[in-house]
Amino acid sequence: MAETPRDWFSAPATAGNWMASDGRDHEIVVTSRVRLARNVAGFPFRARLEPKRAKEVEAHLAERLGALSLAADQAYLRLADLDPLDTELLFERHLISKDLARELEGPRAVFFSRSRNVSVMVNEEDHLRLQALGPGGNLEALLEQVRDVDHLVGERVSYAYHPRFGYLTSCPTNVGTGLRLSVMLHLPALVHSKEIDKVFDAASKMKLAVRGFYGEGTSYLGDFFQVSNQVTLGRSVDKLLADIQRVLPKLVDYERDMRRTIAEEAGKGLEDRIWRAFGILSHARRLTSQEALDLLSHVRLGVCVGLLPRPALKTVNELLVLSQPAHVQLLAGRVLTDDERDVARATYIRQRLEAPTS
Repeated sequence: MAETPRDWFSAPATAGNWMASDGRDHEIVVTSRVRLARNVAGFPFRARLEPKRAKEVEAHLAERLGALSLAADQAYLRLADLDPLDTELLFERHLISKDLARELEGPRAVFFSRSRNVSVMVNEEDHLRLQALGPGGNLEALLEQVRDVDHLVGERVSYAYHPRFGYLTSCPTNVGTGLRLSVMLHLPALVHSKEIDKVFDAASKMKLAVRGFYGEGTSYLGDFFQVSNQVTLGRSVDKLLADIQRVLPKLVDYERDMRRTIAEEAGKGLEDRIWRAFGILSHARRLTSQEALDLLSHVRLGVCVGLLPRPALKTVNELLVLSQPAHVQLLAGRVLTDDERDVARATYIRQRLEAPTS
């Protein structure tokens, strides 16, 4: 029997190197992602893709993606062949989108490499969504990585391209380069000080979008936000990268300044909230996903500003992923009810926080 995501992610149980506690400004910029939208010439776009043609697109891409030599651990997976738990694992790893995992119907697939944190979604909003993930603010390196994949795929697939407008996509905002650059930021100080709305307003004025923990169409969880460009038409790759790189340091500095301010003003109050969060995580017998993320956000802040001597930042980052519903069931080795998940989540977090290596 072929291996599945459940087999790959269970031993050892780690969150993947894209959640490592390194990379530029890693205490605030948790991860970076670069994504390219592409469509196959000669086929209708996703919104007008009838089931028969969707199957043809998937088969066309399966043959060509399967011929790539991206990495020794690469795999092409049809979502229809996967258990729902495996699909959710891929979603929680940010290897596929919420739409591909839960909303869309018909033939869908993902081609990816576990070691390189690169994935290619098939029949999402566009025929192809190529993306690379990495820790910290490493957008330039990820851009080069996804460009390499784009070049390899482009040698085998004829893209829908217009000499004037560039790459053609289902959504007009992606026309041109089809490039989406995004960073996941941890901004607890700006949330606590109620300054986060200023970030939203400033981002909107600069044509940047602010989204939730899992990107487009998801809610804000645990003070984590994804910031990305909104429009690609009329903008070069270099311009889009420069736009993000101009704004990102300001957001990082804003959060750092606010962390210093609230630490000075809140004094023991902030320290108490952080230690209370650590205490609950260390002793709770039941925790929902939302509770876990909110409490881990406080603990992560405490670790980053030096108020908590443990756990290690890497442990906190891993728990952000491994405490999610599908990963809790992966660790338990079976499908769980909601209540069983809450108990298993609390148990696992307690064990990780008690471990001397944490």
